[in-house]
Order: sequence, then structure tokens, then C-alpha cells
Amino acid sequence: MSRPTEILIDLEALKHNCRLAKSLSGRGNVVAVVKADAYGHGAADIALKIEPEVSMFAISCMEEAISLRKHGVSLPLLLLEGCFSEEEYALASCQNIQLVIHNNEQARLLSRQNLQHKVKVWLKVDSGMHRLGVLPEEVEAVFEQLLASDNVSEIVLMTHLASADSQSPEFTLEQLRRFEKVKSNLVNRHSARIEVSIANSAGLICWPDARSDWNRPGIMLYGLSPLDVSQECADKLQPVMTFRSEVIAVRNIQAGESVGYGNTWTASRSSQIATLAVGYGDGYPRTAKSGTPVLINGQRCPLVGRVSMDMICVDVTDIGMVEIGDSAELWGKSLKANEIAECSGSIGYELVTRMPKRTKRRFIG
Repeated sequence: MSRPTEILIDLEALKHNCRLAKSLSGRGNVVAVVKADAYGHGAADIALKIEPEVSMFAISCMEEAISLRKHGVSLPLLLLEGCFSEEEYALASCQNIQLVIHNNEQARLLSRQNLQHKVKVWLKVDSGMHRLGVLPEEVEAVFEQLLASDNVSEIVLMTHLASADSQSPEFTLEQLRRFEKVKSNLVNRHSARIEVSIANSAGLICWPDARSDWNRPGIMLYGLSPLDVSQECADKLQPVMTFRSEVIAVRNIQAGESVGYGNTWTASRSSQIATLAVGYGDGYPRTAKSGTPVLINGQRCPLVGRVSMDMICVDVTDIGMVEIGDSAELWGKSLKANEIAECSGSIGYELVTRMPKRTKRRFIG
């Protein structure tokens, strides 16, 4: 016997979302982002399932890249933050890992290596997000340095959209304008076509002008919309992760009695309370407020009281008979992670990404 709390990973839903990303990409390539253990879904299993569907994978650090290689992933990998030390350049050269170059120091370190194989690099332009990237006025110099390096095989020009999920288009339009100007200047100067990469999930879904040679879907692959409103393409996504548990106790309390630590919720009527074997130690957000929905036997019920490390309590007064062993969905197919995140002052990205190892994963499909 084992604790009933678990994460179900639906690999068929994953393939559906991947094919949606491919259809939006048109003739462009799909770079599946599997950083942070594939947003908490299990990077190796995810990558091996969709390897035939995509052109390459993106991760954030060399440790993630080497783990994928050890698990048999053979497609090219893109290191989104580039190398953190000189030793990593040699590893990238030997392991078919492509590098993002987002500052002058990375370009300089790459140029002075004596690599066994040339590497493909992605020169990141800061078009307005101001997190990583070479400033537009400095791109030409860094591009020339990379072009002259014996260690560089190809250069892709990339940027990252800061507000592609916003209903106000002005900032994204300005980012696209700045990036296009940088690209045009390089093309005119070198009389050659330059491959580009712009779209993340929100860009791929909402911005046709951001769809290009290389598209980088992340959160949409896992069935979470990057948007906070309904949208035709986003509404076709299928959640890959279902977080579930079971009822382990049921009790009746009287009006005026409280539930949980700190007596933060008090019953206004005679109530039936179900206790579930799940808490913040399993990945359920401690910040979830009373009233956050939980599905018990497919019916919505409100969370009551504080989230404990191993348990939560739910008011099941209005849904008929509830018994020990009844199923509970915390988020997944029928209850969107984004809704739970909103009730918790967070975002769906964080909820799925930070699931702890204690909660067992089961792959289906």
C-alpha cells in the first residue's frame, strides 16, 4: 500500500499539444522547451515521447543537457542561458549542444576555445525585455566576432517576447520592430539570409509575425495556456498533468466550529468536511485560499482552512455522499492548474514546475 497522492502524466495529451505547436509553426521548426524537468513533468520521458515530432530540445543548463543525453535523447539541444564556465564549451562541442550567446563575455570565451567540433550559436538580442541579450546597437560587433570564430558553424538570431500574452499589443509590436531592424541591418551588411527565432508559447499562439524559422513552445506543450483569457488556439490545449489524491477522513461539524491550523475558517452552518491526503509537502500551494476549488468525485467543492504539509480539508456538504477512498482532483483534465494558481497568487507555470519528488509520477498513454 502507498499514499494515494500522485501525478498522472498523459503522454497522448502531450503529443496532441506538440502537434498543435507544429501546425502553428507552419514550415518553421519546433524547439521543445524541456527545462526545469520539462516544467515538472519529467524531462527524459517527455523528450523521448515527442522526439520524432520536433527538431530539437531547449534546456537551461548543462546538467539538464547531460541528463537528457544519459537517458538516450539524441536530438540537438539548445542551452538557453549559454555556458557558465569554460569547461562547458568543450562539453557542448562533443554532445551536439547548441549555445545561446547573450553577452560579450560569452562570445569572447567561445572564440578563444580550441573545440573538437564547431558549435551552432544563437545570438540573443535584447529587444526590450532587459533580462538577457545583447543590446541592438552592439549586435553587429558580437555577430562579426562570432562569424570570425573558428568554433562557430552557424548563427541564429533570436529574441524573447516579454508580453506576448498581454491583451495590449504595443510592447510586443515594438519588440518585433526592434528585432526586425537588427536582422535587416545584418542581412543587408552580409548579403545573406539569417535564420531567426522569436516565438515562445504565447508568441506562437497569438502572434503570427513571431512565427519564424525556429519556434520555442514551452508551457503550451504541457497543456497550460500562457494566456489569462479564452483564445481559440489556446483552448485546444489538453492538460498533460493531473494532480490527484483521495479522501482519507470525513466528519460533520457544527456552525461556529473551525477547521485547520489557526482557526482561519469557521463554519457558518452544519457542514461535512472531507480531509484529503495532500498538502504543500506534495506540491499543493500553501497560499491557496479558502474557496479554492477541488474536485471530489468530479464535483467542485471549496477548500476550507489552511493548507497543511500533508493534508487539506474540503467542504463537501453540498455534493451528496462522500466516503473514504473517494477520488480528488487538485488540477488536471477537469480543473485547470491556471485557476488554482490564480486562487493561490501564483501562475500555472510555478505550480507544475515545483512539484516535489515525494509525489510519485505515473505515465499513461
